[in-house]
Parts: sequence; structure tokens; C-alpha cells
Amino acid sequence: MKQRLAVLISGRGSNMMALVEAARARDYPAEIAAIIASRPDAAGLAWAKAQGLPATAIDHKAYASREAFDEAVHAALLAARADLIALAGFMRIQSAGFVQRWHGRQLNIHPSLLPLFKGLHPHKQALDAGVKISGCTVHFVTEEMDSGPIVAQAAVPVEEGDTPETLAARILVAEHRLYPQALALVASGRASIAGGRVKLATDSAAGAVRHNLE
Repeated sequence: MKQRLAVLISGRGSNMMALVEAARARDYPAEIAAIIASRPDAAGLAWAKAQGLPATAIDHKAYASREAFDEAVHAALLAARADLIALAGFMRIQSAGFVQRWHGRQLNIHPSLLPLFKGLHPHKQALDAGVKISGCTVHFVTEEMDSGPIVAQAAVPVEEGDTPETLAARILVAEHRLYPQALALVASGRASIAGGRVKLATDSAAGAVRHNLE
């Protein structure tokens, strides 16, 4: 049985597109159940509809509170019979209640090697710190931003003369490869939370991710 995946977006949804493409493979362990945008004008929403995917907008501006918006999203997820959530450029801070309801079933991708450079402007943070390697991280969502158990990471070199924009573009390529692979680990049951950390069913699962990113 494939896991039913809901993808939450706010903008262009390039990571959503990568997940959609991966899910089209017959042997991929997840299928797209819903795409939900927090903005009706999100470019990714238009793309998803053009692809014939089950996509809808839940405008966060139409709700008086974060909790009310989250309730609407939760209802849409239940209606779609979603098993897993993938945040893909979803620019909304979630309420504690929502995070708790979907504990262990919600993933996010962040463009840094967590726990370094959490929050906004991670590429600028990396350049300001003078690191030689940055990258991206797929992690389970917890109440603390960018702090959940790590599923997988990909390293990206920082090059001389990089700007936040050039580094972001290089990391984005890695994101599009890492997110579908990390999601597959979770959807197949090969990655799960144990003792506050992610446990892989076999070392070969982690090795497969590393190999495919090389």
C-alpha cells in the first residue's frame, strides 16, 4: 500500500514538483493525495492544477488566527485521507496542536546542514560564518523550528565568490534530489523516530541515499 502524501506550499513549489515527479514512478512508496497552498496566487498551485493533481488553496489571510487556519488545513488533510505531509516552501508557522497531531508524519526540507543556520536567510548565514560546506536537511517537524529529528542530509560546497543567490541555486539542485529519497525512506517504513532520533531499518538504506546523491 502506498502512503498518501499531502504537499503544503506557499510559492513556486519546486520541491513539490520534485516529489510529484518521484511519485509518478510505479515503485515509489507514496502517492500524491493533496496539494495545499496557503496562498491562492502561489505559482505552484497553478502548476499542480495544470497537471491534474488534487490541488487547492486555503488562504491564510481568510482566518483570524493561526489555530483557525491550521484547523482548516487539518480538515482538508483528513478529507484527502493523507498519511504523510511534506512541507515544500510552506511559509507558515504551525500551531503546537497541529504539529502534535501530525507528529512523526510530517517532513520539512531546510537549506542548511542542520542544526546550523536555522530560520530565515540560511544561505547568508552560511556565507557570513565562512563555512566551506553547506547543504540541505530533511527532518521531521517538531514544535521548535528547524529542529526535528534528521532523516537525511546532502552536502554542497561553498565556492569562492558565492552570493546567497548562487549558493541557494546550488543547494536547490540537491534539495530536489534529497527530498524524494528521504520521503521514500519514511513512506516505506525504513526511517522512523526512536528516542528522539531517526532510526534507519538498515545501514544500506542510508547508504543508498548517500550513493544516489554522489
